Amino acid sequence: MPFDFDFAVGSPHRMQPGLRRLAAGAAQLTPAVEPHRGVSRHLREKLAVLWAFRDQALLALPGFDARPALQALAEQAAAEQPMAWRIDGSTWAAPTLGWALDGDDQPQASGRPDWPEVGTLLAQLPRGQRRAALLALAFAEDFAILDANTGTLPWLAVALPSMWAPEHKLGRHFTEVHAPVADNRLIVGAADHLVKLVTGPDRWERFVWTLSTHPRLHAHPQRVDPARWAPGLVGDALAAQTWWRTERQTFIPVPGAGQAVFTIRVDLTPLASAFSSPAQAARVHDALASMSAAVLAYRGLAAVQAPLLAWLARQAGATPADPAAP
Repeated sequence: MPFDFDFAVGSPHRMQPGLRRLAAGAAQLTPAVEPHRGVSRHLREKLAVLWAFRDQALLALPGFDARPALQALAEQAAAEQPMAWRIDGSTWAAPTLGWALDGDDQPQASGRPDWPEVGTLLAQLPRGQRRAALLALAFAEDFAILDANTGTLPWLAVALPSMWAPEHKLGRHFTEVHAPVADNRLIVGAADHLVKLVTGPDRWERFVWTLSTHPRLHAHPQRVDPARWAPGLVGDALAAQTWWRTERQTFIPVPGAGQAVFTIRVDLTPLASAFSSPAQAARVHDALASMSAAVLAYRGLAAVQAPLLAWLARQAGATPADPAAP
């Protein structure tokens, strides 16, 4: 399922869990290569990140056994997306990439290897990271494991973070992970309940969104320009430098382990083409207008809130609040 606009965007805007139980049979994974859509930018950016910054993307606490969670993820992928993922005994295959890993975690060409660089990358990775990397490249989503016993993230395969550093979240408790989030009272206050809920037998999803000047899916804070928008931008010039950034997050249970695989799909659309109707622009306008000063500062939106509101009001068919806005 793509970003659910009506469910995710509302006012007054609140930083809250926003969990929704997934319907039976609802997809949680998105193939990175699809016959009718071609190659997603997720695959291209993930490949670049794993070549250059794998130590900040493929992470595990020493001694942590991720195999049960990876097996649960692989089985979900095979059941849900059989064209993109197959399991044959101990062999895991990503047919759309043309690569598989055998029982000894050795890369094998599977069919026609359209992506030879995937095989080269897998061969260069430590054996213990290869299955995680193949899963990460086969799907648009990033992955992390949430452990109910400790309330921590002991394992991550995150190549496309949204202004956070995966290496700083490894091994941290749920409350620590969300400590930097502005107006986080609802999330942190419900931390223990949330961890128990999403590591149970049910499947859950949530959505988040923001407006950003960063044009790539990969937004590790070390590789994002901290200057944000140029001063003085208004109207269509501001919109042309702004992106609608969304995430769909889901939780895949790991039977008998007290864990869940946390999936994160990031998408990015130019603001000028992000909304399908004036009503959607109006909803974002009202949500942005209701954001607290802390949230605006956290998201880097304080300096551009007023001109963005004027542009959104125009898209919604209303008179801009600032008569000087073009």
